[in-house]
Amino acid sequence: MSHFVVLDPGNLSLIQDLGRSAFAAQGVARAGAADLGSHALAQRLCGNSPHAAGVEVLLGGLRLRAERSCTIAVTGAPADVRINGEPHGQNHALDVVAGDELSLSRATSGMRVYVAFRGGIETPTVFGSRSRDTLGGIGPEPLTVGDTLTIDNLAAEPAWFDVVAVRPPTDEIVITLAPGPHDDALDADGWNTLLHTVWQLDARSDRIGFRLAGSALPAPSSDLASFPVLAGCVQLPGNGLPVVLGPDCGVTGGYPVLGIVDQAALSALAQARPGAHIRMRRSH
Repeated sequence: MSHFVVLDPGNLSLIQDLGRSAFAAQGVARAGAADLGSHALAQRLCGNSPHAAGVEVLLGGLRLRAERSCTIAVTGAPADVRINGEPHGQNHALDVVAGDELSLSRATSGMRVYVAFRGGIETPTVFGSRSRDTLGGIGPEPLTVGDTLTIDNLAAEPAWFDVVAVRPPTDEIVITLAPGPHDDALDADGWNTLLHTVWQLDARSDRIGFRLAGSALPAPSSDLASFPVLAGCVQLPGNGLPVVLGPDCGVTGGYPVLGIVDQAALSALAQARPGAHIRMRRSH
């Protein structure tokens, strides 16, 4: 076993894996890494399964001290990665030894940095996952100063690549909507507005939902009876401004679902900063 001590948790650091996939009927959200692509890459760089748990760091600022040797990887939003003050970069495996200090600067673009550890973080599982659900309060608490991360080094396999090229986050995003159950909630003019508006990501966006600001769409005449929803659903609430549900969204909702976006779109939104330009198109 290896251990890391939290010296500074940064803005918000959460333990995340791939989330919970089989408990919606019990009212439990998926949770899991907001940018699954960056999470999975970090785990692979360490020789882990994507199911292993790592740390999702909002805007950087995390500092850790290694208590034993371990291989780590940092991916996601670009940030200055340093070990004992020396720069090391992202998207490749890094070896640390006892006493080494890892520090992440504030991200220069994007929103979420991912840190993986060879073997994965060991915490008790809740509904089959180690992920923190910020809406339901399920899973490990956000990291605080003095917390210890326990790492099971023996749980990993040899990594099959050392370094990868990664496209940096962008604030110009196009997302594709697959048909939703309530796409008739908008008439032709409403759909024209939805698809031709350059939406902006609202500063109130979080892991529960990515709120869009722009020209309000015709508001639904009344709320619907509650029905199942999941991450990626594009809801139209009463204010006429769409919301793309995130990984910590509830499992039911009462607003029309105009469409559903895929995981690649969710990962892009998870890295978009407030004010980012969002365009939508319909799948054919």
